[in-house]
Amino acid sequence: MSFLSRTAATSLITLAAASPLQAETLDVRIGYLQWVPDQGPVLSNVIPEPEDAGLRGAELAINDNSTTGKFLGQTYSLQSEVADSEEAILAAFDAMLENGISLVVLNVPAQTLKALTTRADNNALIFNAGAKDDALRISGCHPNLLHSIPSYAMLTDALGQWLKQRQWVEIFLITGPTDADKGWANGFRRAAKRFGLEIVEDKLWTFDADLRRTASKELPLFTQGDDYDAVVVADVRGDFGEYVPFNTWLPRPVVGTQGMSPVTWHRVVESWGAAQLQNRFRELAGRSMNSEDYASWAAIRSIGTSVTALGNANPDDIRNFLFSNEFQLAGFKGRKLTFRDWNGQLRQPIPLVHPRGLVARAPFESFLHPNTTLDTLGYDKPESDCRVNG
Repeated sequence: MSFLSRTAATSLITLAAASPLQAETLDVRIGYLQWVPDQGPVLSNVIPEPEDAGLRGAELAINDNSTTGKFLGQTYSLQSEVADSEEAILAAFDAMLENGISLVVLNVPAQTLKALTTRADNNALIFNAGAKDDALRISGCHPNLLHSIPSYAMLTDALGQWLKQRQWVEIFLITGPTDADKGWANGFRRAAKRFGLEIVEDKLWTFDADLRRTASKELPLFTQGDDYDAVVVADVRGDFGEYVPFNTWLPRPVVGTQGMSPVTWHRVVESWGAAQLQNRFRELAGRSMNSEDYASWAAIRSIGTSVTALGNANPDDIRNFLFSNEFQLAGFKGRKLTFRDWNGQLRQPIPLVHPRGLVARAPFESFLHPNTTLDTLGYDKPESDCRVNG
Protein backbone atom coordinates (compact mmCIF):
# COMPACT_ATOMS: atom_id res chain seq x y z
CA MET A 1 0.00 0.00 0.00
CA SER A 2 1.33 3.45 -0.94
CA PHE A 3 1.97 6.20 1.58
CA LEU A 4 -1.05 8.18 0.29
CA SER A 5 -3.29 5.12 0.55
CA ARG A 6 -2.15 4.44 4.10
CA THR A 7 -2.75 8.09 5.01
CA ALA A 8 -6.26 8.05 3.51
CA ALA A 9 -7.11 4.82 5.32
CA THR A 10 -5.85 6.23 8.61
CA SER A 11 -7.96 9.36 8.14
CA LEU A 12 -11.10 7.32 7.45
CA ILE A 13 -10.52 5.21 10.55
CA THR A 14 -10.00 8.35 12.65
CA LEU A 15 -13.18 9.97 11.36
CA ALA A 16 -15.15 6.79 11.92
CA ALA A 17 -13.89 6.55 15.48
CA ALA A 18 -14.61 10.21 16.16
CA SER A 19 -18.10 10.38 14.70
CA PRO A 20 -19.93 8.56 17.53
CA LEU A 21 -18.37 10.97 20.03
CA GLN A 22 -19.47 13.96 17.98
CA ALA A 23 -22.94 12.65 17.31
CA GLU A 24 -24.19 13.64 20.77
CA THR A 25 -23.09 16.85 22.44
CA LEU A 26 -22.31 16.82 26.16
CA ASP A 27 -23.03 20.12 27.90
CA VAL A 28 -20.98 20.59 31.07
CA ARG A 29 -22.25 23.42 33.27
CA ILE A 30 -20.06 24.62 36.13
CA GLY A 31 -20.88 27.19 38.80
CA TYR A 32 -18.48 29.65 40.42
CA LEU A 33 -19.42 31.64 43.54
CA GLN A 34 -17.29 34.19 45.35
CA TRP A 35 -17.74 36.22 48.49
CA VAL A 36 -14.82 37.93 50.23
CA PRO A 37 -15.95 39.83 53.35
CA ASP A 38 -14.82 43.43 53.73
CA GLN A 39 -11.85 43.42 56.11
CA GLY A 40 -11.84 47.18 56.68
CA PRO A 41 -9.02 49.62 55.93
CA VAL A 42 -5.47 48.28 55.76
CA LEU A 43 -2.86 50.21 57.72
CA SER A 44 -0.24 50.16 54.97
CA ASN A 45 0.27 50.88 51.29
CA VAL A 46 -0.13 47.22 50.38
CA ILE A 47 -1.49 46.67 46.88
CA PRO A 48 -5.00 45.18 47.26
CA GLU A 49 -5.91 41.90 45.66
CA PRO A 50 -8.02 42.29 42.50
CA GLU A 51 -11.75 41.97 43.08
CA ASP A 52 -12.00 39.31 40.38
CA ALA A 53 -9.27 37.10 41.91
CA GLY A 54 -10.44 33.52 41.42
CA LEU A 55 -13.13 34.33 38.87
CA ARG A 56 -10.62 34.98 36.11
CA GLY A 57 -8.88 31.68 36.80
CA ALA A 58 -12.23 29.92 36.47
CA GLU A 59 -12.85 31.63 33.13
CA LEU A 60 -9.45 30.57 31.82
CA ALA A 61 -10.09 26.97 32.85
CA ILE A 62 -13.42 26.98 30.98
CA ASN A 63 -11.53 28.14 27.89
CA ASP A 64 -8.90 25.43 28.35
CA ASN A 65 -11.56 22.75 28.85
CA SER A 66 -13.39 23.95 25.76
CA THR A 67 -10.24 23.68 23.65
CA THR A 68 -10.11 19.94 24.33
CA GLY A 69 -13.84 19.43 24.53
CA LYS A 70 -14.62 20.71 21.04
CA PHE A 71 -12.91 17.65 19.55
CA LEU A 72 -15.02 15.33 21.71
CA GLY A 73 -18.42 16.98 21.34
CA GLN A 74 -18.21 18.52 24.82
CA THR A 75 -19.16 22.12 25.59
CA TYR A 76 -18.35 23.94 28.83
CA SER A 77 -20.16 26.92 30.32
CA LEU A 78 -19.61 28.91 33.50
CA GLN A 79 -22.32 30.49 35.62
CA SER A 80 -20.59 32.87 38.04
CA GLU A 81 -21.53 35.35 40.70
CA VAL A 82 -19.39 37.59 42.90
CA ALA A 83 -21.67 38.48 45.82
CA ASP A 84 -21.49 41.29 48.37
CA SER A 85 -22.93 39.36 51.31
CA GLU A 86 -23.22 35.88 52.74
CA GLU A 87 -26.99 35.97 52.26
CA ALA A 88 -26.52 36.67 48.55
CA ILE A 89 -24.07 33.77 48.21
CA LEU A 90 -26.46 31.36 49.94
CA ALA A 91 -29.30 32.43 47.64
CA ALA A 92 -27.13 32.16 44.52
CA PHE A 93 -25.98 28.68 45.54
CA ASP A 94 -29.56 27.50 46.08
CA ALA A 95 -30.49 28.90 42.67
CA MET A 96 -27.65 27.00 41.01
CA LEU A 97 -28.72 23.71 42.56
CA GLU A 98 -32.33 24.31 41.52
CA ASN A 99 -31.10 25.06 38.01
CA GLY A 100 -29.38 21.69 37.82
CA ILE A 101 -25.79 22.89 38.28
CA SER A 102 -24.12 20.28 40.46
CA LEU A 103 -20.41 21.09 39.86
CA VAL A 104 -19.57 24.21 41.86
CA VAL A 105 -16.32 26.05 42.69
CA LEU A 106 -16.47 28.22 45.83
CA ASN A 107 -14.19 31.07 46.86
CA VAL A 108 -15.70 31.92 50.24
CA PRO A 109 -14.66 31.95 53.94
CA ALA A 110 -14.55 28.68 55.85
CA GLN A 111 -17.78 29.17 57.79
CA THR A 112 -19.69 30.03 54.63
CA LEU A 113 -18.14 27.04 52.89
CA LYS A 114 -19.42 24.76 55.66
CA ALA A 115 -22.91 26.22 55.37
CA LEU A 116 -23.00 25.78 51.61
CA THR A 117 -21.68 22.22 51.78
CA THR A 118 -24.39 21.33 54.30
CA ARG A 119 -27.08 22.87 52.07
CA ALA A 120 -25.86 20.84 49.09
CA ASP A 121 -25.58 17.58 51.05
CA ASN A 122 -24.79 14.93 48.40
CA ASN A 123 -26.46 16.74 45.50
CA ALA A 124 -23.34 18.58 44.33
CA LEU A 125 -19.59 18.15 43.99
CA ILE A 126 -17.97 21.23 45.54
CA PHE A 127 -14.44 22.56 45.14
CA ASN A 128 -12.96 24.88 47.76
CA ALA A 129 -10.77 27.44 45.98
CA GLY A 130 -10.50 30.02 48.75
CA ALA A 131 -10.51 28.79 52.36
CA LYS A 132 -7.10 27.70 53.69
CA ASP A 133 -8.29 26.79 57.19
CA ASP A 134 -6.70 23.57 58.46
CA ALA A 135 -9.83 22.48 60.33
CA LEU A 136 -11.53 21.82 56.99
CA ARG A 137 -8.92 19.12 56.30
CA ILE A 138 -8.58 17.42 59.69
CA SER A 139 -12.10 16.95 61.09
CA GLY A 140 -15.67 16.91 59.92
CA CYS A 141 -14.75 16.68 56.24
CA HIS A 142 -17.61 16.35 53.76
CA PRO A 143 -17.27 13.52 51.21
CA ASN A 144 -18.35 15.79 48.34
CA LEU A 145 -15.95 18.64 49.19
CA LEU A 146 -12.51 18.84 47.58
CA HIS A 147 -9.84 21.50 48.11
CA SER A 148 -7.81 22.97 45.26
CA ILE A 149 -6.37 25.76 47.45
CA PRO A 150 -3.52 24.64 49.75
CA SER A 151 -4.11 24.75 53.49
CA TYR A 152 -2.20 26.91 55.97
CA ALA A 153 -0.38 23.73 57.03
CA MET A 154 0.79 23.04 53.48
CA LEU A 155 2.08 26.58 53.06
CA THR A 156 3.83 26.74 56.41
CA ASP A 157 5.27 23.23 56.07
CA ALA A 158 6.87 24.40 52.83
CA LEU A 159 8.42 27.33 54.68
CA GLY A 160 9.46 25.12 57.60
CA GLN A 161 11.25 22.70 55.27
CA TRP A 162 13.11 25.54 53.59
CA LEU A 163 14.22 27.06 56.90
CA LYS A 164 15.37 23.68 58.19
CA GLN A 165 17.45 22.87 55.12
CA ARG A 166 19.10 26.28 55.36
CA GLN A 167 19.75 25.61 59.06
CA TRP A 168 17.97 28.82 60.04
CA VAL A 169 16.35 27.16 63.01
CA GLU A 170 15.94 29.92 65.64
CA ILE A 171 12.84 31.90 64.73
CA PHE A 172 11.31 35.22 65.82
CA LEU A 173 7.58 34.88 65.08
CA ILE A 174 5.27 37.90 64.82
CA THR A 175 1.51 37.28 64.57
CA GLY A 176 -1.15 39.80 63.61
CA PRO A 177 -4.57 40.13 65.28
CA THR A 178 -6.91 38.65 62.64
CA ASP A 179 -8.24 35.09 62.54
CA ALA A 180 -6.37 34.51 59.30
CA ASP A 181 -3.12 35.68 60.94
CA LYS A 182 -3.69 33.30 63.85
CA GLY A 183 -4.51 30.43 61.50
CA TRP A 184 -1.34 31.02 59.53
CA ALA A 185 0.77 31.33 62.70
CA ASN A 186 -0.71 28.15 64.20
CA GLY A 187 0.22 26.36 60.99
CA PHE A 188 3.79 27.60 61.33
CA ARG A 189 4.03 26.60 65.01
CA ARG A 190 3.05 23.09 63.95
CA ALA A 191 5.64 23.16 61.16
CA ALA A 192 8.31 24.33 63.60
CA LYS A 193 7.73 21.28 65.82
CA ARG A 194 7.54 18.99 62.81
CA PHE A 195 10.86 20.07 61.29
CA GLY A 196 12.90 20.87 64.37
CA LEU A 197 12.74 24.67 64.43
CA GLU A 198 12.82 26.66 67.67
CA ILE A 199 10.59 29.68 68.10
CA VAL A 200 12.74 31.78 70.44
CA GLU A 201 10.34 34.76 70.39
CA ASP A 202 6.58 34.51 69.79
CA LYS A 203 5.03 37.98 69.85
CA LEU A 204 1.61 39.34 68.98
CA TRP A 205 1.33 42.55 66.98
CA THR A 206 -1.21 44.58 68.94
CA PHE A 207 -0.53 48.08 67.60
CA ASP A 208 -3.08 49.86 65.42
CA ALA A 209 -0.76 52.65 64.34
CA ASP A 210 0.02 53.54 60.74
CA LEU A 211 3.66 52.51 60.32
CA ARG A 212 4.33 54.53 57.21
CA ARG A 213 6.10 57.20 59.29
CA THR A 214 7.19 55.31 62.40
CA ALA A 215 8.35 51.85 61.21
CA SER A 216 12.06 52.65 61.44
CA LYS A 217 11.64 53.50 65.14
CA GLU A 218 9.02 51.02 66.34
CA LEU A 219 10.01 47.79 64.58
CA PRO A 220 13.67 47.63 65.75
CA LEU A 221 12.46 47.93 69.34
CA PHE A 222 9.69 45.37 68.78
CA THR A 223 12.12 42.82 67.32
CA GLN A 224 14.79 43.12 70.00
CA GLY A 225 16.18 39.76 71.05
CA ASP A 226 19.39 38.00 71.98
CA ASP A 227 19.67 36.14 68.70
CA TYR A 228 17.56 34.58 65.98
CA ASP A 229 18.15 33.30 62.46
CA ALA A 230 15.02 34.59 60.73
CA VAL A 231 11.87 36.60 61.36
CA VAL A 232 8.61 34.89 60.39
CA VAL A 233 5.64 37.21 59.88
CA ALA A 234 1.98 36.16 59.96
CA ASP A 235 0.14 39.19 58.58
CA VAL A 236 -2.24 37.98 55.89
CA ARG A 237 -3.85 41.38 55.22
CA GLY A 238 -0.58 43.29 55.18
CA ASP A 239 -1.21 45.72 58.06
CA PHE A 240 2.37 45.77 59.34
CA GLY A 241 4.32 42.99 57.67
CA GLU A 242 5.38 45.08 54.68
CA TYR A 243 7.49 47.23 57.02
CA VAL A 244 9.32 44.44 58.84
CA PRO A 245 12.04 43.75 56.20
CA PHE A 246 15.11 45.94 56.83
CA ASN A 247 13.65 47.27 60.10
CA THR A 248 14.50 44.35 62.41
CA TRP A 249 16.78 44.74 65.44
CA LEU A 250 19.20 42.18 64.03
CA PRO A 251 20.08 42.01 60.31
CA ARG A 252 18.02 38.93 59.54
CA PRO A 253 15.88 37.67 56.62
CA VAL A 254 12.10 38.16 56.84
CA VAL A 255 9.84 35.35 55.59
CA GLY A 256 6.22 34.33 55.94
CA THR A 257 3.32 36.34 54.60
CA GLN A 258 5.85 39.07 53.72
CA GLY A 259 9.44 38.95 52.51
CA MET A 260 9.87 35.49 51.02
CA SER A 261 6.48 33.74 51.04
CA PRO A 262 5.06 30.27 50.39
CA VAL A 263 2.19 30.66 47.91
CA THR A 264 -0.12 28.62 45.72
CA TRP A 265 0.90 30.51 42.61
CA HIS A 266 2.81 33.63 41.57
CA ARG A 267 3.69 35.46 38.39
CA VAL A 268 7.37 34.48 38.76
CA VAL A 269 6.57 30.75 38.27
CA GLU A 270 7.54 30.06 34.66
CA SER A 271 9.06 26.56 34.43
CA TRP A 272 7.35 23.34 33.28
CA GLY A 273 5.22 25.16 30.73
CA ALA A 274 3.90 27.67 33.27
CA ALA A 275 4.97 30.61 31.09
CA GLN A 276 2.31 29.61 28.55
CA LEU A 277 -0.33 29.47 31.29
CA GLN A 278 0.78 32.86 32.58
CA ASN A 279 0.59 34.37 29.08
CA ARG A 280 -2.89 32.98 28.43
CA PHE A 281 -4.08 34.38 31.73
CA ARG A 282 -2.62 37.85 31.11
CA GLU A 283 -4.28 37.92 27.71
CA LEU A 284 -7.61 37.06 29.33
CA ALA A 285 -7.48 39.16 32.50
CA GLY A 286 -5.00 41.95 31.79
CA ARG A 287 -3.08 41.15 34.99
CA SER A 288 -0.99 38.41 36.56
CA MET A 289 -2.41 35.15 37.86
CA ASN A 290 -2.53 34.83 41.66
CA SER A 291 -3.18 32.00 44.10
CA GLU A 292 -6.98 32.22 44.05
CA ASP A 293 -6.97 32.30 40.24
CA TYR A 294 -4.81 29.18 40.15
CA ALA A 295 -6.97 27.32 42.68
CA SER A 296 -10.11 28.03 40.66
CA TRP A 297 -8.33 27.09 37.43
CA ALA A 298 -7.10 23.81 38.97
CA ALA A 299 -10.59 22.90 40.21
CA ILE A 300 -12.24 23.39 36.82
CA ARG A 301 -9.39 21.74 34.94
CA SER A 302 -9.79 18.75 37.27
CA ILE A 303 -13.42 18.57 36.20
CA GLY A 304 -12.43 18.86 32.53
CA THR A 305 -9.78 16.17 32.84
CA SER A 306 -12.36 13.84 34.39
CA VAL A 307 -15.05 14.54 31.79
CA THR A 308 -12.55 13.88 28.99
CA ALA A 309 -11.68 10.50 30.48
CA LEU A 310 -15.22 9.48 31.46
CA GLY A 311 -17.29 10.88 28.62
CA ASN A 312 -19.93 12.14 31.09
CA ALA A 313 -20.36 14.90 33.69
CA ASN A 314 -22.03 12.93 36.46
CA PRO A 315 -20.77 14.36 39.81
CA ASP A 316 -20.50 10.93 41.46
CA ASP A 317 -18.51 9.53 38.55
CA ILE A 318 -16.23 12.59 38.52
CA ARG A 319 -15.66 12.32 42.26
CA ASN A 320 -14.76 8.63 42.02
CA PHE A 321 -12.42 9.33 39.13
CA LEU A 322 -10.68 12.18 40.99
CA PHE A 323 -9.90 9.81 43.86
CA SER A 324 -8.73 7.02 41.57
CA ASN A 325 -5.19 6.20 40.49
CA GLU A 326 -6.13 7.15 36.94
CA PHE A 327 -6.51 10.87 37.69
CA GLN A 328 -3.53 13.20 37.32
CA LEU A 329 -3.78 16.93 36.75
CA ALA A 330 -1.12 18.59 34.64
CA GLY A 331 -0.80 21.70 36.81
CA PHE A 332 2.42 23.35 35.51
CA LYS A 333 4.18 22.71 38.81
CA GLY A 334 6.65 20.03 37.75
CA ARG A 335 4.64 17.18 39.29
CA LYS A 336 1.38 15.48 38.43
CA LEU A 337 -1.23 16.64 40.93
CA THR A 338 -3.63 14.25 42.67
CA PHE A 339 -6.27 14.40 45.41
CA ARG A 340 -5.74 12.96 48.89
CA ASP A 341 -8.35 10.30 49.42
CA TRP A 342 -8.75 11.01 53.14
CA ASN A 343 -9.59 14.75 53.07
CA GLY A 344 -10.01 15.76 49.43
CA GLN A 345 -6.96 18.04 49.34
CA LEU A 346 -5.17 18.52 46.02
CA ARG A 347 -1.52 17.56 46.46
CA GLN A 348 0.77 20.17 44.91
CA PRO A 349 4.26 21.67 45.21
CA ILE A 350 4.47 25.07 46.91
CA PRO A 351 6.58 27.85 45.34
CA LEU A 352 8.57 30.04 47.74
CA VAL A 353 8.84 33.48 46.20
CA HIS A 354 9.71 37.10 46.79
CA PRO A 355 7.90 39.81 44.81
CA ARG A 356 10.25 39.57 41.83
CA GLY A 357 11.68 36.08 41.88
CA LEU A 358 11.27 32.37 42.62
CA VAL A 359 13.52 31.19 45.47
CA ALA A 360 12.69 27.50 45.72
CA ARG A 361 9.93 24.93 45.47
CA ALA A 362 8.78 22.58 48.23
CA PRO A 363 8.76 19.71 49.03
CA PHE A 364 12.52 19.21 49.24
CA GLU A 365 14.25 15.90 48.56
CA SER A 366 15.69 15.57 52.05
CA PHE A 367 12.20 15.26 53.58
CA LEU A 368 11.11 11.69 52.88
CA HIS A 369 7.70 10.00 52.81
CA PRO A 370 6.75 6.34 52.19
CA ASN A 371 4.28 7.23 49.42
CA THR A 372 4.94 10.69 47.99
CA THR A 373 7.00 13.64 49.22
CA LEU A 374 4.01 15.85 48.40
CA ASP A 375 2.42 14.41 51.54
CA THR A 376 5.15 16.00 53.66
CA LEU A 377 3.19 19.23 53.08
CA GLY A 378 0.09 19.56 55.23
CA TYR A 379 -1.74 17.04 57.38
CA ASP A 380 -0.85 13.48 56.43
CA LYS A 381 -3.38 10.66 56.69
CA PRO A 382 -2.47 9.58 60.26
CA GLU A 383 -2.78 13.22 61.40
CA SER A 384 -6.31 13.72 60.05
CA ASP A 385 -9.59 12.33 61.35
CA CYS A 386 -11.13 12.62 57.88
CA ARG A 387 -11.84 9.58 55.71
CA VAL A 388 -13.93 10.97 52.85
CA ASN A 389 -13.28 8.09 50.46
CA GLY A 390 -14.09 5.00 52.43
